[in-house]
Amino acid sequence: MWNFITLDGYFEGNKNWDLDFHETIWGQELENLSLEQLNSADFLVFGRKTYEGMAAYWKTEKGEIAELMNKIPKLIFSRTLKSVDWNNSTLIKENASAEISKLKTQGNREMYVFGSANLSETFINDNLFDEYRIGIAPVILGSGRPLFGKGISRKLALVSTQQLSTGGVILKYTPGEAGN
Repeated sequence: MWNFITLDGYFEGNKNWDLDFHETIWGQELENLSLEQLNSADFLVFGRKTYEGMAAYWKTEKGEIAELMNKIPKLIFSRTLKSVDWNNSTLIKENASAEISKLKTQGNREMYVFGSANLSETFINDNLFDEYRIGIAPVILGSGRPLFGKGISRKLALVSTQQLSTGGVILKYTPGEAGN
């Protein structure tokens, strides 16, 4: 999982794609991390809403990150979409967790889930995330859509922290408790 959240836990404001807080932590460090992650990825994984927003943005964007976003195979999980038209995208309508479990046994690189709170909740509940990468913006939004819904409960072990010159922090966790 790779997501940005506010200090109070929101990954999106009150409206879809209300992501202005991302700009507060974006800089060379996050650009480098994004390139590193994209260069190591076998797949990018999205739910419907995130796919629609990401495709609308990246299909016409230019630059090294855009080239990678458009080139890397994408798995789109949706029961309602009829088709997907973003380059290298595959629509999967059923059994998201079973499909990801199967792919995890076949690949030797990484898959990244961006945004996609509903899909992420499914993967959290089915213990499919090997790592949680969370960028925290030094913003208190006050309301919006939380990344982790009510009822989700997991113990995580801190793997690393990276302070950004923009005031944000990147936290990496793995499932389990510290020291295990």
